[in-house]
Amino acid sequence: MRETQKNFTRRQALRSTARGLGGVSALAMLPGCMTVHGVDDQNGQFSSSSAGLPSADAKLDEIAYAMLRHEPGRATGLGVDTGEYAHWRGTFGATGSEGRESYKATLSNLLQDARDYPKDGLTADQLIGFEVVESAFSKAVEGMDLPYGDVAVGSWRNAPYLVIQNVGGYIDFPRHFGATQPLRDAQDVEYYLGRVNEVSSVLDGETDRIAEARGMGVVPPDFLLDKTIAQMEANIADAANNGGAYVAPLLTGELQPAITASRQAVGMVNTRLIPALQRQLDELKTQRSLAKSDAGIWAQPRGEEWYSWSTSASTTTSLSPDEIHEQGLDELATLHGRMDPILRNIGYTQGSVGERMQALGDDPRYKFAEGDPGREEIFEFIDERIDWIKAQMPRAFNQLVNPNMEVRRIPINEEAGAPGAYGGAGSKDGSIPGRFWINLRSTDLHRKYDLPDLTFHESIPGHVWEGEYSNRLPLIRSILAFGAFSEGWALYGEQLADELGAYDDFAVGRLGYLQSLAFRACRLVVDTGLHSKRWTRAQANAFFVDRNGSKPEEVAGEVDRYCSWPGQACSYKIGHSEIVRQRARAQSEMGDAYDFKAFNTAVILGGNAPLDVVGKTVGRYIDTT
Repeated sequence: MRETQKNFTRRQALRSTARGLGGVSALAMLPGCMTVHGVDDQNGQFSSSSAGLPSADAKLDEIAYAMLRHEPGRATGLGVDTGEYAHWRGTFGATGSEGRESYKATLSNLLQDARDYPKDGLTADQLIGFEVVESAFSKAVEGMDLPYGDVAVGSWRNAPYLVIQNVGGYIDFPRHFGATQPLRDAQDVEYYLGRVNEVSSVLDGETDRIAEARGMGVVPPDFLLDKTIAQMEANIADAANNGGAYVAPLLTGELQPAITASRQAVGMVNTRLIPALQRQLDELKTQRSLAKSDAGIWAQPRGEEWYSWSTSASTTTSLSPDEIHEQGLDELATLHGRMDPILRNIGYTQGSVGERMQALGDDPRYKFAEGDPGREEIFEFIDERIDWIKAQMPRAFNQLVNPNMEVRRIPINEEAGAPGAYGGAGSKDGSIPGRFWINLRSTDLHRKYDLPDLTFHESIPGHVWEGEYSNRLPLIRSILAFGAFSEGWALYGEQLADELGAYDDFAVGRLGYLQSLAFRACRLVVDTGLHSKRWTRAQANAFFVDRNGSKPEEVAGEVDRYCSWPGQACSYKIGHSEIVRQRARAQSEMGDAYDFKAFNTAVILGGNAPLDVVGKTVGRYIDTT
């Protein structure tokens, strides 16, 4: 992911926090353990559990690379397109419906291979590897059986609309070239040009598929199309400016072959890429002429079936929309019960919790300055909180990682359709840092009492921290991520920060943390409200603002995101509640033997997995302690 604007100050565009984890040199640090595809660690050859059968580790690596053959761009992000796979850096793979069907066939075959592999004598980690393959691939194949939409294999972005305000190549490619595609030597330049040349084919494949979906009656809501059309027009305008974000990385360094190749890249952009974007824009405008304002997936053909699949994929549970809705209401009431006495203690005594949080949000003491001065203030604020939480990690874990990470502003032309922030680990080989992306279209999106919690969620001990551990697992475990775990862990990371004292001297900050949890409980209610109970967009916005005191500007983008990613918003609180439930289980069953640091370490070392597998990880921790 990367930025496309060329006129940021350095502190607006990029803030590096790649400093070492202070005070941990004498503590256990996790070693890197990336395996070599098809090679046994002991003797450099395949080992076998029976004649002709690869070892479990080799089989899992084989599955990983077979999957990545269909997603070579993802292999680049992981840093594993090296050696015999280096040529992958020059392609994005098969496109359109043909590419989707080919991928589906591969996943079906790999799923059968994983199920057939003998499990006797495997280690716990190897068993988990096969379990996550079966869970991720079976759910992905189910999604690909649906006639439209984008299925994320071992990821979280399942979307019924292949091109929309936060989905599509017109968003993904500029990010990829600016932040992921390597440019180290002349060969990399050739690969770069190969991929630029392929973008138009991928875009046309998307355009064909959304036109096919339109023929089935699938047309996104009008308000999402309005955002998408505006963003695509901005993308086209940027590309028309000497190639824009697609060419800029070739000119930012001192690699002469890259500078020379920039002229060729501009030609590709002008003659192939921009016309493909224009064809996509024309299709979106056709859809806009047919669009209605119904926000939920229920309004689309087979919408209820699509939502049932997407909620199960997102939560890794069999919970029904009604059950998720009721859990959200119950958890919201509990969290507001914790917030009420804090509000009273600081002088906010009148009205509902939501009304009082709205009043708190208007307090100028907790606002950042407007414009660039406020953006600079936000970056400094984030830096300070990251420094603090890094110093606390030895109190929460027995084994530590040392994240190399950056704080970046979300590109300006994406901000309108983007959430308030997002984050994740870097590449498996360490060449690409973890990143915390912050939306700064307005400094009014953030408050001094909620930005600490957001920082802990996206960076440490949340997404960047968790991803560093996953990157030390075998390749397939780094690829296959489950939103219920990764988002649940990030919320648990917020809880850890509170338990480590982040708000002991800042009671208003604890309100921000509790409001964050309440916000995720609201998501359970709103997502199911939109897609199952036929709420309007206005109803969804009002629920956040009125019941939780959320900021209207923040909520508008959030609700639109739920409309384009049905079910994804349910993963956060479902995952967090399950991790907390497992901790209570460990405390109850272990008594005095329970250890805070040991539990946290066991869960994060178990890796990103479906929630039932997380339960097995905790069970092994209890049994072996």
